[in-house]
Amino acid sequence: MTAATAAFRRVLALGGPLLPVVSFLGRLPTAMCQFGSLLLVAETSGSLATAGLVGGALAAGQTAGGPLLGRLADRHGQRPVVLAACWFDALAVTALVSAALARTGALPLALIALLAGAGVPQIGPLARTRLVALARRTRADDRLVHTALSFEGTLDEVSFVLGPALVGLSAAVAHPAVALALAALLLAVCGSAFAVHPTAAALRPTGAGPAPDRPRGRRPAARPARARMPRAVHAMRASMALQGALFGACQSGITALTADLHRPAQAGLVYAAMGVMSAVAGLSLALVPARIGLPVRWRVAAVALIALSVPLLFVRSLGALYLAVVLLGAAFAPHLITLFGLTERLVPAGRLAESMAFLTSAVVGGQALSLAAAGRLAEAHGPSAAFAVAVGAAVLILALALTTRATDRPAAAVRPAAGAPAGSVR
Repeated sequence: MTAATAAFRRVLALGGPLLPVVSFLGRLPTAMCQFGSLLLVAETSGSLATAGLVGGALAAGQTAGGPLLGRLADRHGQRPVVLAACWFDALAVTALVSAALARTGALPLALIALLAGAGVPQIGPLARTRLVALARRTRADDRLVHTALSFEGTLDEVSFVLGPALVGLSAAVAHPAVALALAALLLAVCGSAFAVHPTAAALRPTGAGPAPDRPRGRRPAARPARARMPRAVHAMRASMALQGALFGACQSGITALTADLHRPAQAGLVYAAMGVMSAVAGLSLALVPARIGLPVRWRVAAVALIALSVPLLFVRSLGALYLAVVLLGAAFAPHLITLFGLTERLVPAGRLAESMAFLTSAVVGGQALSLAAAGRLAEAHGPSAAFAVAVGAAVLILALALTTRATDRPAAAVRPAAGAPAGSVR
């Protein structure tokens, strides 16, 4: 048995075999709804502009709603928050399908999509938070925590490859509405299963606990102030938004280049190949020696993003495109997972779910903005212009990694792992 296999077996033992199954199926609708709503609205309205408006509203809702839902989960616990969110989102997605099939106007469709995005139950970020809490409760070392984050990152990557593939298959065989109906069903069933799973009790809500007895007439004690975020966390959120911008620019460039090569159907396959490579790279992070600290990994991943995105500027054939994006995919997951790991080490324990959701929302927001901007550039100046946006985002990621001091750890930020000093991040 290899060391990596043993590490992942320990991660699976933290919550049992059912938890990753329901968390994966519960987060799959997030990957299905963005692409599915675009196809559905484009087919029912006959307008790409309306489809883009609806897709943008969905992304905007998720970007704004994710941190708020994470904050509620920190405050009140994951179980009630996820239960409410997954059923609300299932109803909102169903309403979006019904409105699109009824050929409702663009503005009502966008408003429904905004609600659907805001209601996304954030199962990926909350699953990370839950696994980290389970690991810390067993006094696990940081290596197990990093392996858990690698495992969760891989589930994310697989979901964002499989989700659009299911939508495409549904559209080809039946109708895009079928895929969104499946997404609503997964939200209701698997989202609920994730919410009520026994591991939800691993996290103690910051607002929990019985109120102490007090003499009659005396005012209750003021609620303690929320712990402040370390300054470095904001730089990590910006880096995650830039990662989203890189995703969006690559997607625009790939779409434009495959269209120029008269192979537009290959765009989804090229993007999926990049996602598969990213998932493999995420799993392989369990093999990285513990002596290589998270700040160093951040800088190395940023350098790799630059080095592997530059060749996209010179790609002119489909074979070269496949090779370039597969190699670039090897740098995606290491950057994402490292930022989740750094955030887990630095943020106050009572704000971990909010922080994990904020990182995910930053990716969504950055990708949505980049898709709009890079898509226009690609249309006006060709695929290389979109890929130039990707390179620029990678350069800015490296600038943040080099200038952010991510070595100080607040004394009360998180419970220290066994054997690890509480005042530093390696």
